[in-house]
Amino acid sequence: MQRKEFLSRSVLAGGAVLTSKPFPAAAADAGDRHAQTSAASDGAPFHLNYGIHDGLFKNLAGPSFVDQIKFAHEQGFRAIEDNGMMDRPVDEQVRIGDTLRQLNMTMGVFVLNFDHWPVSTSLCSGDAAWLEKFLKACHDAIDVAARCNGKWITVVPGNYDRNLALGYQTTNVIHALRKACEILEPHGLVMVLEALSDTPDLFLRHPDQTFMICEAVNRPSCQYLFDMYHMQRNEGDLIPNLDRAWEHIAYLQIGDNPGRKEPGTGEMNYHNIFRHIYHKGYKGVLGMEHGMAGTGAEGEKALIKAYREADDFV
Repeated sequence: MQRKEFLSRSVLAGGAVLTSKPFPAAAADAGDRHAQTSAASDGAPFHLNYGIHDGLFKNLAGPSFVDQIKFAHEQGFRAIEDNGMMDRPVDEQVRIGDTLRQLNMTMGVFVLNFDHWPVSTSLCSGDAAWLEKFLKACHDAIDVAARCNGKWITVVPGNYDRNLALGYQTTNVIHALRKACEILEPHGLVMVLEALSDTPDLFLRHPDQTFMICEAVNRPSCQYLFDMYHMQRNEGDLIPNLDRAWEHIAYLQIGDNPGRKEPGTGEMNYHNIFRHIYHKGYKGVLGMEHGMAGTGAEGEKALIKAYREADDFV
């Protein structure tokens, strides 16, 4: 199966049908909080599929992630992501998945739990124990994805191994990822490699490097998670870099710089970026992997307003 065909089927399998029909509030107090946001959003679906995370609407919807998902749907959001899904109890994974199916919402990425932060050398070292741990996590992720209706799994190869030349480390990573593809691909799951900016010790940091590894692995189940916040910090030139790596970009994440908050709070012109992505025909999730500039309920309403403004490009 060709790469683009595989990705298209994966998106359609996990995708949301855009509808603005509200989901009933979970409780009376939740309904009261929902009423507070009438001025912040008309509830219509956005042009792009922005994915909320746990805690983003805890003041307006309450502490329950399921209640936050229902609230987000009422505001026009049609996706979520959850880095810590693999750490959640099984019954909670099922409950989240059931809620997403009822609302026709998309489950975005969860992180493959084989190397908790702060990361170690892990896959770069070629160490057999790390490889075994990584592949076991891939098997575990299959069941998690089935419960929460997931398709995309974030993979971070780890830090540099200072005892090995870069070429050997790259080869170790490519070999590990090919083995993971054999496990995940039959289930329609896609690893998305995330290049980060948190520390120079990280092995994977740049678009050209990530693109090259995806090309070398040469499997439809190994693609690129283009986190726009991290890429802005590492090198900028965001729209051209999106275009250069587009063939392998299966997932996008958002965060303004500096501060890693919602669009409009930093130097990045998300209105133009979102418009560019939309006109390229992107149908996947854009994960809202960022904090909030404001505080409390007012901050959350301002966040929704910021997305409405950045998404107003058609």
